[in-house]
Amino acid sequence: MSSVVFLRGVNVGGANRCQPAVIAKQLAKFGVINIGAVGTFVVREDVTESAVRNAFAKKLPFKCEIMIVPAPDVIRLASKDPFAQEPSGENITRFVNVLAKRVRTPPALPLSLPSDDDWLLKVIAIQDRFVLGLYRRQMKAISYLGKVEKLLGVPATNRNWNTIEKVVKILATNR
Repeated sequence: MSSVVFLRGVNVGGANRCQPAVIAKQLAKFGVINIGAVGTFVVREDVTESAVRNAFAKKLPFKCEIMIVPAPDVIRLASKDPFAQEPSGENITRFVNVLAKRVRTPPALPLSLPSDDDWLLKVIAIQDRFVLGLYRRQMKAISYLGKVEKLLGVPATNRNWNTIEKVVKILATNR
């Protein structure tokens, strides 16, 4: 079964620098496709999770969380159109946090930070290992992403919803 790999904390703020396009070429035997610069990859071949994890870990010059999600889970997430009823616009970013594992006790949702009336970040759903939400394009909003991770007690990596849509398009051509 194909899968999707999400690396946590790669090429952010000058730390944990790597070249995802080069890694994808080096792992071509697994049918790896690089999506952008922050460590999102589609693995098209039917490879075990442990083989994928080991292969990526060997190519990285630093340690980082490697989240591997079966492709059908990502496709199922996108097929539900989770943002259909949510506000959109150039000042609002739709995001997905990919969790290292499921949350044992999810918080009540929606979760708005700093408050319901004046939110900068809003978590609208938690589905399996995915946290779906919105944040306003303000510098303060980014700090709330880390607070969500601490609240959930599970390592997470953040991606724009557009990235998930790109992944799904690639997976659709892989069938």
